[in-house]
Amino acid sequence: MSISVWRLVLAFCLLLAGSVRAADWPRWMGPDANGISAESGWKSDWGKDGVPVLWKTNVGIGYCTVSVAAGRLYTMGHHDGEETIYCLDAESGKEIWKHSYKAQLVDNLHKGGPAATPTVDGEQVFTLSRDGRLLGLEAATGKVIWEQSLITTTKAKLPEWGFSSSVVVDGDQLLVESGGIASYARADGQLRWHAGPFKVGYGSPAVFTHGGKRFATSLNNQNVQIVELPDGQEVTTSEWLTSYDTNSTTPVVHGDEVFISTGYKRGCELLQFDGQKLEQLYEQQTMANHMNNSVLWEGHLYGVHGNSHNPSQCSLRCIEWKTGQLKWAERGCGAGSLILSDGKLILLSDQGVLSLVKATPEKFEEISRQEVLTGECWTSPVLANGRIYCRSSEGDLVVLDVK
Repeated sequence: MSISVWRLVLAFCLLLAGSVRAADWPRWMGPDANGISAESGWKSDWGKDGVPVLWKTNVGIGYCTVSVAAGRLYTMGHHDGEETIYCLDAESGKEIWKHSYKAQLVDNLHKGGPAATPTVDGEQVFTLSRDGRLLGLEAATGKVIWEQSLITTTKAKLPEWGFSSSVVVDGDQLLVESGGIASYARADGQLRWHAGPFKVGYGSPAVFTHGGKRFATSLNNQNVQIVELPDGQEVTTSEWLTSYDTNSTTPVVHGDEVFISTGYKRGCELLQFDGQKLEQLYEQQTMANHMNNSVLWEGHLYGVHGNSHNPSQCSLRCIEWKTGQLKWAERGCGAGSLILSDGKLILLSDQGVLSLVKATPEKFEEISRQEVLTGECWTSPVLANGRIYCRSSEGDLVVLDVK
């Protein structure tokens, strides 16, 4: 083969490689904490036969999703009175290390097991057990660097459905929801401050910037709270009460506006933050997120509306961010969950059907679908480096190749 032909082949290969943009997913809601993957060019037309399954495994009972960083996957599960933190090879599923400890299942009206997703940051991984055990570990080896208790340090009561806040790394501190936002030192796990006490919520904090200052917001089971960073001084709260004390989502922040949503017919609210207080812009019944977050894309929110105990009435919905106006609704996903990538929703139904849906306010438009799991699936899927990871509540983990 001549040199000129080799150059053409090389150029073509580089063009193909450049058309696919891969990305890690190192924490709950992804690298930018918004439920959106920056990957593009991955396979979205699955045809009649679907896409290939790379590997399957079982990681124990639980609801946390996976985090993927530097070729490794981190997740958690419960089995026979123990919780286990797993580190697997993301491509093959081979176990690299695991760390187990005695833990409560906390299975009130659901299967129980860990619900907080591991957070990978640099050479460390941070986890929170269902009964409030906060751990800092070496990402490479699983060696425990330190261990702390939310119940002991913040005096929080074990919530009815257990702790489920994923850790948010903010410089040298770690933020979690523990009846108000709490901060722990990254280096040794010591409590720095706690902006409470309130009833413990089930979502995670979100960090944002406004007017040159940095803030964190979280939805506990009494209100949406905003504190100033790094010191945790409470700036404001806005009451948001729900049946059964069940606020389970993370606030969605866009500019100076904060969106919150809850199930049990509570609906959603958009608030405006002026740096000192929150003012309601609207309250609607058009989006009621029971467990999983909505995702904001091009001025519209996409999410699952309805409660897990009545899945036939749940629907995938699109609403307008500014007004809360319903654009469309489509039943059939049950109490499923979603993320977004390349202008498409990656939706996992509560019965294990994975769908791709065009992210447009015009109408519901399904692109592809494939049955990937059986049984209850309340955990959001993950797209990382051309692979989609899906998990059931029983801990079955399946990985699809969409490169």
